[in-house]
Formats: sequence, structure tokens, C-alpha cells
Amino acid sequence: MATAAAQRVFVTGASRGLGLEFVRQCAARRDRVFATCRDPGRAGELGEIAAASADRVTIVPLDVADAGSIRAARETVAAKVDAVDLLINNAGIYSTRLTRGGDPAETLGNLDFDEALSVLRTNAVAPLIIAQEFLDLLKNGGRPKHVSITSGYGSVSGNTSGFPYYYAASKAALNQFMRSFAFDAKTHGIVTIVMDPGWVRTDMGTTAAPLSPEQSVSGMLKVIDRLSKSDNGKFYDYNGEEGAW
Repeated sequence: MATAAAQRVFVTGASRGLGLEFVRQCAARRDRVFATCRDPGRAGELGEIAAASADRVTIVPLDVADAGSIRAARETVAAKVDAVDLLINNAGIYSTRLTRGGDPAETLGNLDFDEALSVLRTNAVAPLIIAQEFLDLLKNGGRPKHVSITSGYGSVSGNTSGFPYYYAASKAALNQFMRSFAFDAKTHGIVTIVMDPGWVRTDMGTTAAPLSPEQSVSGMLKVIDRLSKSDNGKFYDYNGEEGAW
């Protein structure tokens, strides 16, 4: 899939899963990609993509839960480009503790302040602070777009049988943060949306998921490429269908 012109793209959580696939597909279409991860030295597959990209992919250290790390990442990007055309807030965690079956360990009677706040900090607050820090670079972008990866678990109306406490709350909070940010950012010509990637075969989604990362990201990029001002503040899935708030 090709776009009319190469874009300057910033992707968080790029060492694996959806973030890695965003980097792979954006690099393949010759975008200039800034791919972030907490420990570049351990991101072997990402390093291979960067090495084969003819300098189109730059790996940027970033701990999304740390304000100083966010500022440093912004400085790294700003030293190389004067604008970002597409920011993808992808980094996130499912839980601080998982059961042997891979489900969040938090259950009623076991809920904990620190664990809940840790998930909320990473999944909801961090994307907002990143968007704020990169606002000036987005403002300079060509038809700038800001996308945050959410989940069907973030739908309040969709919670009819009990979702994972912390993860679902963090994605609902992310949706609300980005809905508010969208109205501020639109004054600068920035289109902001949240996207549900579907149930994907990643470490978080497990091998039982029906979608491959390639399928999910390909679908999301098609939706992202055709976004216009009328889409600002919307909630879409990887097929471009509107999600239920």
C-alpha cells in the first residue's frame, strides 16, 4: 500500500506486536519512522528492520510512563525532523500480573491501588502526555493525524458481562482523554482518533486471536490514510467501522 508522499511517523511500543508491524509496514512504503521502545538493545527484530531501512527507521529509547523520557524522545525526533505527520500511541500493558492462563490477575477482593494506577498511567495518561509533548511537531505536519490504539474493552456500553478491571478502565479513560484532546488539537488542523485493532495474535492477544498483526495494521493504515477533519474525535475499528463508546 502506498501513499502520495512519505510521512514522518512516530510509533510508541514498537519492539513487538502491533507497534513493530506499524514500523514494518510504514518503512516498506518509505515513510520516515521513529520507532520507540524501552530497551533498544533487546529489540532484535526492530533493530533488523532499522538496519535494512536505509536510514528511514530511527529507534528512539522511550519509557512512556516517565515524563523525562518522553521529553528526551521528543528532543531526539526534533533534532532530525521539524514535523511529525502521524503519531501512533500504541504502547500499553494488559496487567501488572497475569494468571497462568494469561488473564489479568486482578479480581474482586484482590484489587490494589498501585497496580490499578500503574496500568492507568501507562495506558491512559502516558498517551495524553506524549500528545501534549509532541503537539508542536504535529502542528507542523502535513495533514497531521494523531492515533491512539484503544480496545473494545474501552467501550462502557459494550461491557455487558464484566471486563478486566484495570485494562478496561484504562482504555475507557484513554478514549475520554483523546476525545477531549481532539477538540483542542483540531484548532491546529490535527485529526485525532482512537482505534480498536481487533483481537490480534500478539503476546497480549494470544495465539487464539483470529487476526494477524499484518491484517490488523494493514486495515488500520487504510483507515488512517483516508482520515479527514470530519473524522476528528471518532472511535474506529481496523475496518473503519465506528466503535461503541
